[in-house]
Formats: sequence, structure tokens, C-alpha cells
Amino acid sequence: MIKENIIEISGLTKQYGQLTAVDHLTLSVQRGEIFGLLGPNGAGKTTTILMLLGLSEPTAGKIKVCGIDPAFQPFLVKEKVGYLPDEVGFYENLSGLDNLLYTAALNRIEASVAEERARHLLEQVGLTSKAHDKVQTYSRGMKQRLGLADILIKEPEVIILDEPTNGIDPEGVRELLALIKELNREKGMTVLLSSHHLYQVQQICDRVGLFVEGKLIAAGPIKELAFELFKNDPILLEVEVEPASAQLIAAIEANEHVTRVEQNRERLSIFCRQPVAAEIATTIVNHGARLFHLSQHDYGLDEIYHRYFEGGM
Repeated sequence: MIKENIIEISGLTKQYGQLTAVDHLTLSVQRGEIFGLLGPNGAGKTTTILMLLGLSEPTAGKIKVCGIDPAFQPFLVKEKVGYLPDEVGFYENLSGLDNLLYTAALNRIEASVAEERARHLLEQVGLTSKAHDKVQTYSRGMKQRLGLADILIKEPEVIILDEPTNGIDPEGVRELLALIKELNREKGMTVLLSSHHLYQVQQICDRVGLFVEGKLIAAGPIKELAFELFKNDPILLEVEVEPASAQLIAAIEANEHVTRVEQNRERLSIFCRQPVAAEIATTIVNHGARLFHLSQHDYGLDEIYHRYFEGGM
């Protein structure tokens, strides 16, 4: 079944004088997915987000968010999209609950509904015990979780998170990512996550887009990107064996599905076209060597990222 595109971008360009911050970007995000916009700082991710929200006008190209053009109907887009920026701003002298109720009032949500919804969201983000504490006493991680509750109070169709884990300790990062995943699973909420942290994006995203110097250079599920990049040898077997003799390596290389073998003392990296772990294990045993370890390695974002950016395409 073909999913509906809730975000559609075509030929999007943003120029500041001679600087092209976003360069003919074409991208779609499906309803209900978590899409990771991955790239180094300064790649144009935040500029793209600002145009999606109608906070910056494109130089050229087209955008549709929930079927709406944000350049012409920015207020309507803001009703349907929740945005969590890198630096979350709250009224520090108000409590977490009061901040949520204030946001609800700005969104014309009835007071009784707002109160119930705010308390439920505070529970969901793990801040019930801190509901009446002033925000100035919150850690950065707590503010980010309150920020999630704040953008969810209006029940948006899409949430956009711009570097949401910056400055948060590892445990706080783990909790925030788990919360985003839970919201997506339980509410079917579409999430656009902008980040330069490869591991975090890999943890929760259904698809990723690699963004560099304003251009989208690749997009898709991580496994598909890995297969496309490493299609000559998409499978890597990590082996620890003794002795790693020249005769044994030659026998492994003789397998028709093995493209090459790299050796680091007793450790072998065996690059393959097909999954031949059982055949490799048999070859090792038949040569009288001792097999201490054999595992199949899946290529992750780190390898994908560096293969693209180091010109190994």
C-alpha cells in the first residue's frame, strides 16, 4: 500500500546573496514515519525547516506540508505542525504546567480540555513530579521533554525536531529518543528529525536523508542505502581465527561470493556478495584452524556517511 506524503518538497532553493543555503532540494516524507535529516552543522537543515514552517520564504521551488503551502498560509501550517528548535524557550518563572496551559490558551484550546491534556502530557514525558516547579529549575533534558509536551498540546499532525538532543547527557538522550519512538508508534505521528548525530538517527528513523552543503545526496531506508553503496560486497564477515595462514586466506578468497579479505593479525574482514558464513566456517575448520569468532556486520550510518562524504560512491 502506497503511503500518503505529508511533506512534499520539490526544487526547493534558498539563497542569501551569493550563498546558496539550500540547493534544489526534492524530498518527500510519508505520513506516520520518522524521517531523519542528517548532515553536518551548516548543511542547510535548519534553513529547510524554517521554510517548511513558513518562517522563511524560499527563493525557488515548492513546498506542501499537510497539503498546505507554508509560503502562502504559514498560520495554517503552524496549526498542524509542532516545532521543537535546538534552543527551547519557556517562561522561566512559570511552572512546567503553567507554560503548557499558556501555550494551550494561545492555541485557543478550552481551559478544561487544556488542563487534562497538559497533565496527561506531563505524565507521558515523565515530568509529573516537576509539574509545579519553575522551569528555571529544570535541566536541559527536562526542558527538551517539556518542549515535546509543549508542541503536542495542540495535537499536531507533524512534529519537527531540530537537533533535539544537543547538550543532553547520554541517559537523557536515550529517554528522549524512546519517547519520540513511543509517540510515533502510539499516535501514528509523523516526525522529521534533524540531527548531525549518526547513531541517534539510526536508532529511531525509518528513513534518512543525507544532507550536505544544501544538497540532498541520498535518501531512503538505511539498509537500502547501505546495499546501494556497498552493492559489490554488501555483506561483511568479521572472523577471528588461528592460525590465519596464507593458505587459509587463499582458500577463503577462492569462494566465488567473496570479493576480498583484509587481515589484521588473527582477525579477518571478509567482504562478500552473498551470505556465506556457514561456508567460510567450514573452510576454516577443514584447514585445521581454530575459529574463535564469526559474525556478520551490517553497515550502519557511519559507514554510509563516510562512504558518501569521502567520495567513495
